[in-house]
Amino acid sequence: MNAPLTPSSTPAFQLARNPHGRLVLTLPDGSEHEGVTPVRAFPIAAPGEGLSLVGADGHELLWIPQVDQVAGPARQLIDEELAVREFVPTIEKIIAVSSFSTPSTWQVETDRGPASLVLKAEEDIRRLGGRTRLLIAGGDGMQFRVKDTTALDRHSRKLLERFL
Repeated sequence: MNAPLTPSSTPAFQLARNPHGRLVLTLPDGSEHEGVTPVRAFPIAAPGEGLSLVGADGHELLWIPQVDQVAGPARQLIDEELAVREFVPTIEKIIAVSSFSTPSTWQVETDRGPASLVLKAEEDIRRLGGRTRLLIAGGDGMQFRVKDTTALDRHSRKLLERFL
C-alpha cells in the first residue's frame, strides 16, 4: 500500500497502514513515522489546498500544497483518514428548537440521521462564502453544515431566521 507522490514540487514519500491500522509515513531520507494524521489547512474554504501530515507528537512532517498531487493508494489512505476526522453532518431539516434565545436545544434531521445540538450563542452560527452556506457549532464541539439555507423547507428556514 505504498505510493510515491509524483509532482516535483513536493518531495516523494510513502504512506502505508500498519497492522494496527495506524498510518506510517516514510520520508525520502528513509525515516519512518508511525501514527501520522492528515490535517487540511482550510477544510471548508479550500479543501483541496494545503494538507499537512502531522506526526504523533503534533509536529508537521510533510506539507502537500495540493491534495490532488497525491495519487493512488496514498490518496485513498489520506481520504479515509480525513473522512473520519472531518465528520460534519449536513442539516437537512430543523424539526424544533427549545427556545428562541440561547442557549437552545435544536432537534434536526441530518444526512446522517436525527441529531440534537445545543446552540450556546448566535455567534456559533457562521456564514461560509456567501449568505446561504452555514457552519453551526454545537455545544459539545460537533460541527453541523447547512449547504444552502434556501433549499431548507419553509419551517426550517423560519426557525433558522430567528437566530441569524
